[in-house]
Amino acid sequence: MTASPPVALSIAGTDSGGGAGMTADVRAFAACGVHGSVAVTAVTVQDSLGVSAVHEVPPDVVAAQIRTVAGDMGVDAAKTGMLATREIIEAVVGACDAVGIGAAGSVPFVVDPVAASMSGSPLLAEDALDAVRTELLPRATLVTPNLDEIALLADVKVVDEASAHRAAAALHALGARAVLVKGGHLEATTGRPQPECVDLLSTADGGTHEFRSPRLDRPHTHGGGDSLASAITAGLARGMSLVDAVALGKAFITRAVEHSYPLGAGHGPVRAMPM
Repeated sequence: MTASPPVALSIAGTDSGGGAGMTADVRAFAACGVHGSVAVTAVTVQDSLGVSAVHEVPPDVVAAQIRTVAGDMGVDAAKTGMLATREIIEAVVGACDAVGIGAAGSVPFVVDPVAASMSGSPLLAEDALDAVRTELLPRATLVTPNLDEIALLADVKVVDEASAHRAAAALHALGARAVLVKGGHLEATTGRPQPECVDLLSTADGGTHEFRSPRLDRPHTHGGGDSLASAITAGLARGMSLVDAVALGKAFITRAVEHSYPLGAGHGPVRAMPM
């Protein structure tokens, strides 16, 4: 018999176009050597051009998915994606606390605070932002916001290395134990050429690590943030240290963007390459 792989849980929404959300999560999990399980939070009507409709899953059903997966097969690490509403966030927090995911237990918990789709469609209700700050961030092993999400959560605009450190400090002040400030959007944010994509990992004990890669000129990056967070989650599920898991995620997403492909009339997806 073949030994069972570690189990990672994606708590996220769907993408009917298959590029982002829990579809991207499960692809990344498999490519990084873990079994992917899911707790669906919302169903989106989505293609490569954007999101045209959202149907939220009842919070009690979201919570039941988490408890059922954990109770049967166990969870070695979990991540969040689209959580949509305060009520869903509260249900996720309660279920995760009950099964030992996050600060209340020993299971690593990666929070990817998805606020909008790549096309700009909102994926998080305005009143849910405070729940992300007060409920999710203090429970996270690692939080992986993009630059727009940092501005929403911590009111810091990241334009350079110094402001990236300020952003990390602001998120630590909200309770996050570790923060990954992703530099993927820095060129678009500043309007200045950026030859490298630099991600800053900051931990609550004051440690910092930089992860660098060449900036790739690829238009097809749909699902990139989801895939990076999922690869990190897979590394944690495999028992890696946080630094090693982030290094795995960085290597994974660099290859995924390098091998991305066109699909549909908008932005195509990154490609999950086995690690």
